[in-house]
Formats: sequence, structure tokens, C-alpha cells
Amino acid sequence: MGNLNLKKYFLPKNLKRDIPSSVVVFLVALPLCLGIALASGAPLFAGVLTGIIGGIVVGTLSGSQLSVAGPAAGLTVIVLNAITTLGAYETFLMALVLAGVFQIILGIVKAGTIANYFPSSVIEGMLAAIGIILIMKQFPHAVGYDADFEGDEGFRQIDEHNTFSGITRAFARINYGAVIISVVSLAFMIYWPKFKKLAIVPAPLLVVLAGIGLSLAFSGTGLALLDKQFVRIPLVNSSAEFFALFKSADFSQIGNKQVWITAFTIAVVASLETLLSLEAVDKIDPIKRISPTNRELLAQGTANIVSGMLGGLPMTAVIVRSSANVNAGARTKVSAILHGILLLVALLAIPSLINHIPLSCLAAILLMTGYKLARISLFKHMWHQGLSQFIPFVVTIVAVVMTDLLIGVGIGMLVGIFYILRTNLRNPYFYHLEKNGSKKVIRIKLAEEVSFLNKAAIQVTLTSLPQGAEVVIDGSNSRYIDPDVLEIIHNYKHNAYTKGIIVQLNEVKDKYDVPPLKELVYNPN
Repeated sequence: MGNLNLKKYFLPKNLKRDIPSSVVVFLVALPLCLGIALASGAPLFAGVLTGIIGGIVVGTLSGSQLSVAGPAAGLTVIVLNAITTLGAYETFLMALVLAGVFQIILGIVKAGTIANYFPSSVIEGMLAAIGIILIMKQFPHAVGYDADFEGDEGFRQIDEHNTFSGITRAFARINYGAVIISVVSLAFMIYWPKFKKLAIVPAPLLVVLAGIGLSLAFSGTGLALLDKQFVRIPLVNSSAEFFALFKSADFSQIGNKQVWITAFTIAVVASLETLLSLEAVDKIDPIKRISPTNRELLAQGTANIVSGMLGGLPMTAVIVRSSANVNAGARTKVSAILHGILLLVALLAIPSLINHIPLSCLAAILLMTGYKLARISLFKHMWHQGLSQFIPFVVTIVAVVMTDLLIGVGIGMLVGIFYILRTNLRNPYFYHLEKNGSKKVIRIKLAEEVSFLNKAAIQVTLTSLPQGAEVVIDGSNSRYIDPDVLEIIHNYKHNAYTKGIIVQLNEVKDKYDVPPLKELVYNPN
């Protein structure tokens, strides 16, 4: 069986999509890994190392076919504060190792099932918000203003500016060489795929080659790019220099209380970001596969232990790289694994060539990814779904854009839960008016599950029934009725005669046992 599973990864129809996709993800991931390391106050090497581990280790162990793991922008503030508080990077690495252990425990106790409780409207809103953030954050790079930290996806930046002020400053500091490169790159991204016979060469690869060529052509002219407008990875000239870049966790700090607090914080936040990203990627998977969440937590935990042992950063499944992977046409996890291998090869073999890639051409790739995530048709689709879907969707977008991923999704969840409860409160029964000769009979057929949340709605309905009516309360379909609701029903029956109302209870028991969990949850295993 294992051999059969492995074969699908090496099918030509999959490889012809996965290999070009891995190149796209590599090109997107490289500056993000460096930028997140910079924003986290960690060595730049740590960012690339984390991308390598995320690609190879998580890619191999994960059950998700399209998600990509790497250093997460949502953890930059936590990491920066942790390194400062703990006083040494090696002490922080000890916390990261423990965080990985916590994630493995979460996977073992099957905490990944929490992902099943995220409303669809909130996940769609998160995806659209990520697309809008990508567009706003990449615009400065597209016009040649590269003062902002690459990978800083929060609204408020660590340089005391925010997303909008970053765009405003970019308009005042346009580099026209970068603009030309961005426009040419966008043209390639839009029009190249239309030529079916030529599309075997991925558009992002042409974008990078065109960006390098144009930057060389502009050298020495008024359109020349500045050094900070190019990708920057560490240059490694020998194996000794390479191994000197690694750091290891300081296990002597295992008794440090602050280390355990940091570890728990990283584990919880990283796990939530991973589950959110995994749910989002499954939404945009063209084949609509479902990723095993508990296995993902085990994979992430293992990778974070490895990262802590070698000197890397915390990682999660990351939606920007995963979205780029999906939009590039990936079909299996081979793309994620290859992107990790490409990061390693680039670090060792071609760092000087990589450092000739303009950030403006990479921004064009991300602008297209953002547009696909926040397309107008998605807003129209959610509007047609009704206000109960559209409002949580829009609130999530605004909240994520104006705060950060976790806070924004939390706000969206609250609004989504409000609408879920509102719907639940309105549907504890079916109300039907019948005729019995000249007399009207009101039949109230209770739902399969009548919970405490339905108490108020049923109370209001019963008290509003007209005098002299004949009422049938039908519990024949009910598997469970909450004791508080039963009390209301029996009290109403007892007192209804004062209003001339005749109440008949049909298969409404005096007591219901809570159904065993195995009867309520379908388990395919």
C-alpha cells in the first residue's frame, strides 16, 4: 500500500505541475524567510534554515498535499520579545524545542479537530484579507520603496508605521526602474499562461529572468536599482563558514520558568495559525482534499524541534506561500519538499545569483496571488449567500487587515458564532396550523436536538399562542430535549387551561439521556 501511495508523487502528470510550482514557491519564500528573520531580531540564516526545514521535514511528514510550512510573520513579535526577554538566542531555541514537544502532544490528543469549528465564511474572509494584505504590502516593493520589513504582514509594523502609511510613503519615493520591472513582470504573469504551447515554462521563472535582465540593463542609468531593492541571502564561501552559522538550544535553561511560558505561547499561536492556514488551503484546493489536522500538528511539532536544535525559527503552515503553491498549479506535497531543497541549494551554490533578483519582480508574483485570493467574484458569491454569511466574511476581512491574522479571525469567529446561534435559536421546532373541523389545531413539531439555547424561543412561542387554541407539541423526531425546555413544556401544559388552551404532548418524554458521543459524531475509522 505504501508503494502505491508513493507512486502518485512521481506520476509525470503531477511532476510537470509540482516542479514548476516548487520554483514559484521558492522564489516567494526566499525573501519572506529573510524578512521574517530580520523582523524577528534573529540571524538571516535562521530564516532560510526554517524554510528549508519547513519544506523538507513538514513536507515529508504532513498529510496535506498543498500547504507549505516556513517561518511565520504572525510570530515575529512573539519571537522578537522572547529573544529580548530570554537574553540569548540559544535560550530561545530551548523554548522552541519545548514548543515542538507541546505541538506533538496536541497532535496525540487530537486537538487538531478544532479546525472543524471554523465557519466557512470566516475562512473565506481570512483568505480574501490575506489577498488584500498581499496587494497593499507588496505595492511599495513594486514601485521600488523597500524600507518596510519584508514579511511584516500585520497592520502596525515594528518600524512604528502601518500598512496605509507605508503605501503613502511609497508614492513619494517611486523608483521608475522598479516600476518598469513590476509592470513587465505583471504582463508576463497575466498574458504568458494564455499561450498554451509556451506555458510549459512557468511565468514566474520568466518574471525572475526578466527582472535580472532589466536590472542589469538599468545599471549605471537613472533607472538603476539600489542595493536594498534586491534579494539578500548570506554568502557562504566554505563548508566551515556554513556550519558556523548553525546554533544549538541551551538545554541548561530547561528549568527557566520564562522558557516554558515562551514555549507554551509559541505552541498555541503556531498551532492556531497552522490549523487556520490548513483549513484555508483545503478551501482553494482544486481537488478539494481534506488535510489530516492532527497529523499536521505532529509534523509541525517535529519540525519545530529540529529547527530549535539547529538554530532556526518557529514555523507554521503559511497561507501566502501555500496560496502561491496552489495558484502555480501544484498537485502534491512534492512541490513543498522541492522548494525546501531549492532553498538549500540556493544557500550553498548560487547565493550571488539569487542576490541579483529584484524585489519588484517578486512583488509582481505576490500581487497576482493577492488578486486571485481577493477577486471580485468571491465578494459577489458571498453576497448571494445571504447576510448571515456576508457579514462575518466582511468583518473578518476588515479585522484581519486592520489588526493581524489571529486577532482578526477571532473577531470574525465571534460574529460568525453570533449568526450560528441566531439561526439555531430560530429553528428548534416547525410550526404548523391544521384544521380539525371548525377548530384550529396548532402543531409544534420539535427538532431532533432541542438544546438550552432554544429555551427562550420556545418560551416566547408558547406564551404568544391564542386563547382557546388546541395545541399539539410533537416530540416524535426528538432524540434529545434539554431539561430546562422540558420544564417549560410541562409547566405550560399544566397552566394552559387558564387560557382555555388544550395541550396534547405527543411522544414528549419526562427525561432524555444525553446521546453517547459515538452516536453524534461520524467516525470513518
